[in-house]
Amino acid sequence: MQGKAFKKVAFSCYPVSDMEKARDFYEGVLGLAPASKLHDQWYEYDLGETTFAITTMAAEGFPKPGSQGSVAFEVADIENLVERLRKENVEFLVPDVCDFPTCKAAFLKDPDGNMLSLHQLK
Repeated sequence: MQGKAFKKVAFSCYPVSDMEKARDFYEGVLGLAPASKLHDQWYEYDLGETTFAITTMAAEGFPKPGSQGSVAFEVADIENLVERLRKENVEFLVPDVCDFPTCKAAFLKDPDGNMLSLHQLK
C-alpha cells in the first residue's frame, strides 16, 4: 500500500524575512524553545513527534515569507495561552477562541504574515 511508505511529517518550516524578529515572536512571545540551528539561518523547535522550523535561507522554489498555508500548534490550555498572548499585543484573526465539536482553535499571524493556529483537542 502506497501510504505505508510515509511515517509522519518530519518538520514544517516557515520562511521569514528577519530572523531576530521571528525568533523574538516564536521564542519570546509564543515561548517555543530552540532545539537546533544552522548558521543563524535555520532554527528548529522540537514539539514532541514533529519539528517546526523558521528560516531566512532563500532557494528557488522555496516560498517567500508570509506565503505559507498554516501550521497548527497543539496546546494544553488554549484559553490561558490566548489571554497571555493578548497581553503581549498579539492580534488574533478571529476575536474569540473557536469552539468546534472535537477541538478549540485560535488563529493569528507571525510578524511576516504566516498563518498560525493554536489547537486544543477536547
